[in-house]
Amino acid sequence: MNDDVAAKAAAAKESLATLDGALVAFSGGVDSSVVAALAHAALGEDAVACTARSETLPAAELEDARRVADDIGIEHAVVSFSELEDPEFVTNGEDRCYHCRTMRLSRMYEAARERGIETVCDGTNASDPGEGHRPGLQAVEELNVASPLLEAAITKDEVREIAAHYGLDVADKPSMACLSSRIPTGIEVTEERLTRIENAERMLRTWGFSQFRVRDHDGLARIEVGADELAAALDPEFVTAAREHLLDLGFDHVTLDLEGYRTGSVSPATVEGTEPQDGDGGVETEGFGDGGAVAEDLSRTYPGGE
Repeated sequence: MNDDVAAKAAAAKESLATLDGALVAFSGGVDSSVVAALAHAALGEDAVACTARSETLPAAELEDARRVADDIGIEHAVVSFSELEDPEFVTNGEDRCYHCRTMRLSRMYEAARERGIETVCDGTNASDPGEGHRPGLQAVEELNVASPLLEAAITKDEVREIAAHYGLDVADKPSMACLSSRIPTGIEVTEERLTRIENAERMLRTWGFSQFRVRDHDGLARIEVGADELAAALDPEFVTAAREHLLDLGFDHVTLDLEGYRTGSVSPATVEGTEPQDGDGGVETEGFGDGGAVAEDLSRTYPGGE
């Protein structure tokens, strides 16, 4: 870790050390893991990592969060809530992430108060505010959530450097957003859609893919994998297995996007030259701003599609 990054990390830790305690909104991603590690180093037992379990959190991510918290040595709490109870979230407008983050962080504050803790921290870093459509950040501001990485001007790349310094194996973990981010804006978020997306992505993980998404275009599954993994996705054996498995899950058609994985690939344009990014703990923002965009994005349809 170079001197500049080390100084920023020290500043964040010193700021955390002034608190009586802190509850970290913890997804197990690299951003929140670094905040948890800094909070634990600064506050010891007065720091808690808290993961919110809901229908939009893959079970594998919850297990990963538990493991990472154990590696850090910080207390790990799990709270439950349901975004599907909020009609504004289910409607899936362009502000879906605002409603999700508001509910999630409000639940964190409840958990903090139960423990006599006043401060809730999140993993927002200095790269986040300028990266496209991020309505979840409005909720962070409105609820007065502390963002130690942002306050210390720590960028995403520097977050990964700090994670590596702390020996966290999530230092190179790809960004992971909540499952609802796979559903284009305007298509309702339902438990059925979330479940089939989670099961579809579990298959990709089982096949060894590391960076991927399964986008649910109202029954049409669009698989995105990292550019360096496209050849594996075109393997005939995988093609057959993916098509059969996803059709069994309830998708009507299965496609592979030959442009590969990219964040916010069906999001409404917000700032020219930028696109939404994956966030830590479910703030990837995806939309469906152009009614014709999907047909243009579907670069390859497997046998059986149209």
